[in-house]
Amino acid sequence: MDIDGSTHVRGMRVVHHGRRGAPPLVLIHGSGAAGSSWGPVAPALARRHHVVRIDLPGHGQSPPAASYDVPGQAAVVAAALDDLALGPVTAVGHSSGGYIATALAERRPDLVGALALISSGPSPDALLPQPALLRALIAPPLGPLLWRVRSDAMLRRGVNAVCRRPVSVPDDLVDDVRGIGYRTFRTVLRRNTEYIAERSLPARLGALGLPALVVFGAADPRWDPDAVRLYDTASSTRVERLDGVGHFPMLEAPEETGELLLRFLAAADR
Repeated sequence: MDIDGSTHVRGMRVVHHGRRGAPPLVLIHGSGAAGSSWGPVAPALARRHHVVRIDLPGHGQSPPAASYDVPGQAAVVAAALDDLALGPVTAVGHSSGGYIATALAERRPDLVGALALISSGPSPDALLPQPALLRALIAPPLGPLLWRVRSDAMLRRGVNAVCRRPVSVPDDLVDDVRGIGYRTFRTVLRRNTEYIAERSLPARLGALGLPALVVFGAADPRWDPDAVRLYDTASSTRVERLDGVGHFPMLEAPEETGELLLRFLAAADR
């Protein structure tokens, strides 16, 4: 039976696509985004999988949380998957969503059979100087003021600022991003940095030993694309680079990104 609908589980909005009983695939967005950021690739993935898109706390249509530390968010996702009786899943994370996916596997190895990380920076020292628009939106004193007057056009420019290829930002993503609070976003960024400063993502993947796919845009303006080589130290991890792609492969190159994920998922399911 095909499924296509949304609900709230453990306070988080959860959207389902695909066929009930198909291998479950959980898509976790990055900071300042929402589950709708996966819109361009979700239909292709749903042809073979039960796709679950989550709005993390304080993002999209999910209410704020008391804490945004990465292990705590992973615990909430784990509880939601338990409630939905889903597992083991393949957890796919974009940007800092890759940290949540990794922490989910660390916390609940019974729930995660494989990981795919897209544009997930390996460690704090790989972070590049951010585009001017993002710096203005994030940092005080202008940040809080600009945040309150963000227009749809400004939100679209913010997404395009971290893309190499021009993208048409989906309307539902613009609507979802508008609801994210400035204080929430700043807190999430700090907690993400703490997680990869404590231990790098390649080291965490190496310790987990799970089948893992890492996808990086070769022109990512947020993270040093050369730092992707750090993931080569994890023996069970395969690294794929997308030429001419920035920080949002799902929006910039949805067909290529979807095909990479489907090939990885087919191999992981064997």
